[in-house]
Amino acid sequence: MKNRLVSVIVPAYNAEEYIASAIESVLKQTYTNWEMVIVDDGSKDATGEIIAKYLTDSRIIYHRLDKNSGVAVAMNTAIELSHGSVLAFLDADDFWKPEKLQKHMDFMLQNGYAFTFSAYEIIREKGNKVIRAPKSQNYGQYMRNTVIGTSATMLDLEKIGYDFRMVNLRKDLDSMTWAKLLRSGFIAYGLNESLVCYRKVENSISNDKWKAATNHWENCRKVERLPFWRCSYYFIGYCLNAIRKHYF
Repeated sequence: MKNRLVSVIVPAYNAEEYIASAIESVLKQTYTNWEMVIVDDGSKDATGEIIAKYLTDSRIIYHRLDKNSGVAVAMNTAIELSHGSVLAFLDADDFWKPEKLQKHMDFMLQNGYAFTFSAYEIIREKGNKVIRAPKSQNYGQYMRNTVIGTSATMLDLEKIGYDFRMVNLRKDLDSMTWAKLLRSGFIAYGLNESLVCYRKVENSISNDKWKAATNHWENCRKVERLPFWRCSYYFIGYCLNAIRKHYF
């Protein structure tokens, strides 16, 4: 099996508290043929200074945007700067287990999958919770249960296309990007082993579930252009699964 170069896409904004943990989790990977492309979205804290300490490793690429442009711009800039034929994604406040890349690459390449994701663990004050990965997700299944975690996702660009970019939205861009891929005919295949730790950061955009739900509804209507009845059907499932995921 080819030792493919994996490009780890990391958008960062005011991430001084956790960015070192994210970087070190990649440095500890048992699979070593990777590059980490970090795009700083105009941080106003010490994010850049912390990243600079790791730039002695030539596999880490750092780029700073002149102004805060949103996570989609940061991610797409990182993708444009990348060189790998496989994309992996890591949010600046998440981290990977050491065997993440090796196990995920084996799963994806041995099966010839283009779009894959693993189970992940949510770190919470009231106790951690593992979100399992179903065997597969098609468009309809995903729209009712947005179970694909960004930091748990990997894409084979040889199959998906090197022109892949994230949907350019300020919020909910990951859900809409995965929906776009699934709507185009791809199937997302799940590796049901927890390889990623996701921090439930208080006061973060993703932690405001009401705003997240509102944004998701609006994007399903405006971006996916779903009719009201179908959007309502998907949205009920989305809400029920979100409640189970984060509160039970």
